[in-house]
Amino acid sequence: MPIKVQSNLPAKKILEEENIFIMDETRALHQDIRPLKIVILNLMPLKEETELQLLRSLSNTPLQVDIIFLTTASYIGKNTAVSHLEQFYLTFEDIKEKKFDGLLITGAPVEQMEFEEVSYWEELKAIMEWSKTHITSTLHVCWGAQAGLYYHYGIQKQILEKKVFGVYEHRVLKRKEPFVRGFDDIFYAPHSRHTEVSTEEIRKHPKLTILAESEEVGVFIILAEGGKQLFVMGHPEYDRMTLDKEYKRDLGKGLEIDLPKNYYPKDCPDLKPNLLWRAHANTMYSNWLNYYVYQSTPYEL
Repeated sequence: MPIKVQSNLPAKKILEEENIFIMDETRALHQDIRPLKIVILNLMPLKEETELQLLRSLSNTPLQVDIIFLTTASYIGKNTAVSHLEQFYLTFEDIKEKKFDGLLITGAPVEQMEFEEVSYWEELKAIMEWSKTHITSTLHVCWGAQAGLYYHYGIQKQILEKKVFGVYEHRVLKRKEPFVRGFDDIFYAPHSRHTEVSTEEIRKHPKLTILAESEEVGVFIILAEGGKQLFVMGHPEYDRMTLDKEYKRDLGKGLEIDLPKNYYPKDCPDLKPNLLWRAHANTMYSNWLNYYVYQSTPYEL
């Protein structure tokens, strides 16, 4: 899929070296089609790393996608240069009068805080409310999924006794739903979180449908409103070394952290981790763009 990004976005050069088709603004102007307009609300601290991971995952269909990166105005993180944010990101105020085909809300390292304690919670609430009328389909990931379930459906997150950290086995429950089309019965996905939502509470809610879950770490994919809202509780966009970086970062800080589960060969952190989830992650993001965005969105936004 040709992803359209700004010509000087740092991730563009890396993706091109990986032979991923990235279209810059100049070439896109000569395409006689209407590209999908996708907003990515990037709440992760290492924004450039997350940009790269998400663009990799969104690059696997023949659709042309125009990516708009969004950041919060009410909170400016310290891990991404202000110059990068000013050059490549917009805020909600810049786009709130427009309609878009899709919105992706990422995770954020604030899960142990109450939602109302998060400094940008009011801004995020405004964006999620706006998404009901201005977005064809919204995909919420990890903490973004917990925030969306809480705001839209009153589902509260729960603190875990022990961090869910590693790569876990999941099972598809609703094979006929297009979001999991092409999945194997059993698939793997990375998790890195201190909180969860109740599987039973989700199962009892009349507007929510569980599409996949794990015996070890609970519900994984939830569908609502026929796909207008989707919630993914892990981090399928993570690359091979993301959990390794998190593990060694926390060790370096002297924090208590277990070895990521099902990640290192022979549980040896000196060995290169096996990449067990990329195919299903790519399939999931492609299914979202194809079945819930492209085939549902109006031609005239």
